[in-house]
Amino acid sequence: MPEALWISFAFALGLLVKGVGLPPLVGYLAAGFLLSGLSAVTGLAIEATDALGHIAHLGVLLLLFTVGLKLKLKSIVSPEVIGGSLLHFAITCVVFAPGLYLLMDLSWQTALLLAIALSFSSTVLAAKVLESKRELRAFHGRVAIGILIMQDLIALVVMSLAAGQTPSQWALIVFGLPLLRPLLFRLLDASGHDELLVLLGLLLALVLGGYGFESVGLSSELGALIFGAILANHPRSQELSKSLWSVKEMFLVGFFLQIGIGGLPDQQSLIFAIVAALVLPLKGLLFFFLLLAFRLRARSGFLSSLALTNYSEFGLIVASVALPDWLVPLAISVAISFVISAPLNRFAHVIFERYAAGLSRFEGQKHHPDEQPLSVGNTRVLIMGMGRTGTAAYDWVAKHEPDLMGLDSDPAKAIKHQKQGRNVVFADAEDASFWHGLHMPAVHSVILALGDIEGKLIAARMLRKLGFRGYIVAHTMYPDEAHQIREAGANEAYLTMDETGVALASHVVHRAEHTPE
Repeated sequence: MPEALWISFAFALGLLVKGVGLPPLVGYLAAGFLLSGLSAVTGLAIEATDALGHIAHLGVLLLLFTVGLKLKLKSIVSPEVIGGSLLHFAITCVVFAPGLYLLMDLSWQTALLLAIALSFSSTVLAAKVLESKRELRAFHGRVAIGILIMQDLIALVVMSLAAGQTPSQWALIVFGLPLLRPLLFRLLDASGHDELLVLLGLLLALVLGGYGFESVGLSSELGALIFGAILANHPRSQELSKSLWSVKEMFLVGFFLQIGIGGLPDQQSLIFAIVAALVLPLKGLLFFFLLLAFRLRARSGFLSSLALTNYSEFGLIVASVALPDWLVPLAISVAISFVISAPLNRFAHVIFERYAAGLSRFEGQKHHPDEQPLSVGNTRVLIMGMGRTGTAAYDWVAKHEPDLMGLDSDPAKAIKHQKQGRNVVFADAEDASFWHGLHMPAVHSVILALGDIEGKLIAARMLRKLGFRGYIVAHTMYPDEAHQIREAGANEAYLTMDETGVALASHVVHRAEHTPE
């Protein structure tokens, strides 16, 4: 039964790589190749079945739908996204196509299509890495996702031209989809909080977005992304995203397994993949300097570029249409790039912190408006991270301390808080340049409500490095992380669920004390 082998190998390898600090998806890729190797050695019939391919496709659609739920499209339409993506695509094709033509004795058409396939970055990997670190809505996350969307649109055009097909006349209906927003909002409100909410997400991502777009000659991936983006401004969009989380993760295992099970490469395929891996840093460097040219700071440019330093599953889709003979070499190139990119992105903040001085030298004099330095003025209490925990902390402290400020790495979220009357500004606490320009003479307490452990550790270390002697408190879900945060310089790190229980019990005690017998 092939499904039993898939699950066993995926779990074993995922657990193994997680134990050494790598994302489980690297293990899923390795499991696929091991299964392919096992088939070659033992003669067992282990292959990427239609069922696995279907599961993988559903996983990609659900991932893109949840990415869309977290997107603000108006923030994607920016010079660094449009200009960066188009310039990178053009430069890559101009450099790679002649190189492939001369070195590999290919036709110009094949060389150009291979260059195009290698120019794309992985939406699946980048979105998954950014999502796992809760950075999809951070400035550098939005830039990376915006560039990926532009690349996906380019890929759709290339596939249409290569296949000699164009979208049907019914594809024009897509431009009227925003008119459905009120209806979709009402459906989301009416779906409650249980299984109907999950079914609504599956309906929009897989049926209307996936099958609906395919039926009019458009990409199902683009359809899933667009339907997610339509719901992005709804207050319950994040609840919908969380309700789909486990389904999406399960199906995505199939996507990574499928890449490896596709077959073991021959010598030529391996050589091609190794050369592609060797030139992979050039792809990241090009993104980095292009983003700096659009006035991003070194940190944002570095983090965005690192998320984009890989090859794309969309390149495989292009190859399946236009270059079927090159599908295996490209698949190996994509897999190797995942193995390289995933751990680098896992430690992206630590890497930049170590090389910040050298990388910052490439910055221009004028910076992007989202990237300006910050002064906290007479603020006495500073809250870093304005999600649900940070917002609750802000509202409680505001009753006792008027000189209060919140910081968040999502400009849209900062603006939303400002409209609600809170003193919240854009700033990324994990940005080394932020700390270099920070003046906080009156601050006596800092609350670390950042989403990921790395951000809390960096913030605690930098506060102490700047000579801050005040009180630093943080929250976390796990005891081992609480210990790390204290070692980094925090006075205390409380366990979130423990504090929730204490807060609930305090309401009972308070009521009992003030209720007459």
